[in-house]
Amino acid sequence: MNSASVGFQCPEEIADARRTVRTPRRTTGMRVAGRRWGTVTLVLIAINVAVAVATAVSALLAGGNPVRSFASPLTGELLTAPVLVDQGEWWRVVTSAFTHASLVHLALNMLALLLFGSELERMLGKGRYLTVYLVSALGGAASLQLFGSYVGGVVGASGAIYGLLGAFGVVLVRQKQDLRGLLTLLAINLVISLLPGVSLLGHLGGLVAGAATAAVLLWARRRTALAAAGVAALVAVLLLLTFGGIR
Repeated sequence: MNSASVGFQCPEEIADARRTVRTPRRTTGMRVAGRRWGTVTLVLIAINVAVAVATAVSALLAGGNPVRSFASPLTGELLTAPVLVDQGEWWRVVTSAFTHASLVHLALNMLALLLFGSELERMLGKGRYLTVYLVSALGGAASLQLFGSYVGGVVGASGAIYGLLGAFGVVLVRQKQDLRGLLTLLAINLVISLLPGVSLLGHLGGLVAGAATAAVLLWARRRTALAAAGVAALVAVLLLLTFGGIR
């Protein structure tokens, strides 16, 4: 027996107690940030920033000024344009959604993604949220492919972010909450989309695709197979519009 402040303690019992005590898990900064802002949101931001750094370095090596513009040989390989997609360069539909034209373009999109994406990730869950984001990006590409300038190049995550806004509106309708604030924000951003150099078509395509995807996921929330089938059908239509040569 070991002497204690009050009485004695059995060594075997102390050893058993130590074995059953759970060691507290260490909390890292990334884990805290993931809980606060959403893991998927932070990963999406990290991918966008990594591509931005790569295009900025490419611009610098080509003699450009990456502080003002990311225009570079690498950006030319990542942007999307209907003529290039029709020639079989399908990957541009994906890469263009993670590429930006400038530091300001990147900052504005990532701020919107952080604010709205983190909230939508909390509401929908990681899987549904990522589905909305990716289908929205595809919706923006389909709109550009159908109605955009045939030789015009486009980059940016704006189509996917507008899709998040559309999905956010669907969630608010389902929860019977006030939509006036969101509608005002959308109206302001759509007016901004009319400015030269801004892709209104990509924004509208992403907005519609995001709202439609969220509606399917929420309508079939407890029926996983039905939700998967609905999203798959929506993706199939968007793929047909994007790659089917319909114009």
